[in-house]
Amino acid sequence: MNAVVVGGGIVGVASAYELAARGADVTLLERGSLGAGSTDRALGGIRAQFSTRVNVELSVASIEVWDAFEERFGVDIDRRRTGYLFWTRDGDTADAFAEQVAMQREYGVESRTVSLEEAAELCPGLRPEEFVAGTYCPDDSFADPHLALQGYAGAAREAGVEIRTNTPVAGLDPRESGVRVELADDDADTLTADSVVNAAGAWAPRLAETAGYDLPIVPHRRQTAVVEPERPVPGSDPLVIDADTTAHFRPERDGRALVGGHFAETDPVVSDPDRFSETPDTDWAVEAIERVGAFADYFGPESRLAGGWTGLYAVTPDHHAIVEESVPGVVTAAGFSGHGFQHAPATAQVVAELVLDGEASTVDVSGLGRDRFEDGDLLVEQNVA
Repeated sequence: MNAVVVGGGIVGVASAYELAARGADVTLLERGSLGAGSTDRALGGIRAQFSTRVNVELSVASIEVWDAFEERFGVDIDRRRTGYLFWTRDGDTADAFAEQVAMQREYGVESRTVSLEEAAELCPGLRPEEFVAGTYCPDDSFADPHLALQGYAGAAREAGVEIRTNTPVAGLDPRESGVRVELADDDADTLTADSVVNAAGAWAPRLAETAGYDLPIVPHRRQTAVVEPERPVPGSDPLVIDADTTAHFRPERDGRALVGGHFAETDPVVSDPDRFSETPDTDWAVEAIERVGAFADYFGPESRLAGGWTGLYAVTPDHHAIVEESVPGVVTAAGFSGHGFQHAPATAQVVAELVLDGEASTVDVSGLGRDRFEDGDLLVEQNVA
């Protein structure tokens, strides 16, 4: 089996590794440097507190890999298990939280509902009075996406993957004899593969169009602020998410915090993923600090913006990935809507199964095909930040 993976983010690199580990002859093509698309701009969250079964299953299967990552790949990804704490002021959302926890626990996730008093113990700076319910999972964590990507890249090379950076792909041409991979460099040889994996993230729709299919994936701009709060955020604090507003923060080094959230009435769609502002908006950062300051007393008027960055979410209409064989010989793994980093290990295993076995076995991803958008059988992920 000869396979080409297009996209050098963690989903693509992990998929290339899993394919090669099962004996495929794999070439990975990345338009720039590894991780330059979205992976190196990811927050690094790893959680199982999702509201749909398929996302929970992808999390559980991925966490098995994350738990053994250093032993398996020889790379310390600086993983910190401080948990995720979700909070809401809304009674209906509180009821949904309880249902989600029951479902998550069916898969062995140690999530639980928490009282106001317990929340204050988990996060001493929290102002819990205005909330009515919360959920917490102590096993939720965050890690360094760049280190994880390097771990997969090293393992992929050792498994025989040819990684070609600065190699943009102009198009795909599926044929009965295989898929022709046309490179943007006119002097480069055209590749032919038995199977191609479209793991190009926000650029995946462009590649799909050349292969004759459409992907309802839209790049959305997301921002993260590095904040020096009025008083240090303990490193033991969980990642805290206001589920009603998406405002969230997590501890960073030296008492700093990473702060984020999306507050605009309309989502900031990026028409061209090659061109977007990579500097966080000051007005947005001020609002983000004010919003987390409303429920955590670490933040106030004396908090200082110390930096930040922006990146792209590749968003589908229901905030779930598209993982399928889209046309004969072309497998899509894209549109993770901000969950690509944490779900990469399981997705990579599924991609290898779709390519080599014709069907997935690690996780049932039959509901993640494009046909759900035409059929109106959408999944609804409620825990989106």
